[in-house]
Amino acid sequence: MLKPVAGFAAFGLFWGAWGAVLPAIRTGAGVNDGELGVALLMIGLGALVTMRFTGYLIDRYGGVVLPVVMALFGLCGVLPALADSAVSLSAVLLLLGATSGATDVAVNAAGSQAEAVTGRPVMNLAHGMFSVAVVVASLGTAGLRAAGVGALPVLAGVAALIVITALAALAPGAKDARTKDTGMAGGAGQAGRTRARLEPVLLVLGALCALAYLVENAWQSWSAVHLDTSLHAAAGLASIAPAVFAAAAATGRFAGNALLKRIQPVRLLVIGAAIAAVGSLVAATAGNPWTALAGIGIAGLGTSVCAPTIIGMAGAWAGPERRAGAIAVVTTIAYLGFLIGPAAVGALSSAWSLPAALASVAVLAVVVAALAPVAGRLAHERIRPTPKGM
Repeated sequence: MLKPVAGFAAFGLFWGAWGAVLPAIRTGAGVNDGELGVALLMIGLGALVTMRFTGYLIDRYGGVVLPVVMALFGLCGVLPALADSAVSLSAVLLLLGATSGATDVAVNAAGSQAEAVTGRPVMNLAHGMFSVAVVVASLGTAGLRAAGVGALPVLAGVAALIVITALAALAPGAKDARTKDTGMAGGAGQAGRTRARLEPVLLVLGALCALAYLVENAWQSWSAVHLDTSLHAAAGLASIAPAVFAAAAATGRFAGNALLKRIQPVRLLVIGAAIAAVGSLVAATAGNPWTALAGIGIAGLGTSVCAPTIIGMAGAWAGPERRAGAIAVVTTIAYLGFLIGPAAVGALSSAWSLPAALASVAVLAVVVAALAPVAGRLAHERIRPTPKGM
């Protein structure tokens, strides 16, 4: 259980620090806003290239893949601080995205494996640690930046923590994955390769996860702007909105992990999506910043459990022989929602208004709640006949 929790925490440390050092990286590379936008797009493109392939590697070689890709991710995380042009920044962000996508699949596969081995919920706990790490790293990096520390020392320090985490997890991760669950000795790797398909249940789970990620990243990216431009909040108050969302997400994931010991994943998914819809509607239609912050927190509580629960359902459906491949399919589809979310809100905001665009996010959360039972039935068809212990 410690492996996925530590992996998600290390993953969150980077992305928490990333937002705080991005202005310094922009200055160091000497790029304008348009060039920075193109460069940032490379992160998503790089991730999409490697995610499915990483699932194949894990099904073939086992848990040794996680520490390797995590170490590479940590090292690539330093490179943006060295970029000195739009071209070099785009190139290093493509590498960063490729290793980030691989790490995303690997830590989720480790979490699903831990659930199978221990028989206890792990995914929401691990994702909760990611949110905690994001908050801690964001606030810590902001303090370092205020003290005059540059992007390179910050990212180098984070990289060191990530590499140390990767090396500490290497030996036990490879052993556990091969002997306890995935059965990679012998022909299981070949079985995983021959059976990896875009099956309907994975497409449905991936689409639901994409919607959940769209809701999540829409609020993570636009909450501060909403308070600032729509409600004319003070700069300091508006700036804490993403931290409120992340803190609520961490709380929701820890609570969700405990609830999964008492209720079925589908029920948690319906409850979480419904809460996210209510919070999104409250925040979007609020008449003052404090009400909006409350709604943002409620949205964070609700949406936080959706993606981890869906990914856990995909891993349970697939079984040990192709768990990583199934998770790679779901997370690759889901990542499209994560990328599209902020841009979609921006486009709708231009056509209507930002509050209206954010209100539409509530509708998407309702869709997740409505379709969750359908996805649950599809997943149960594969899980139900599986003999105990498989």
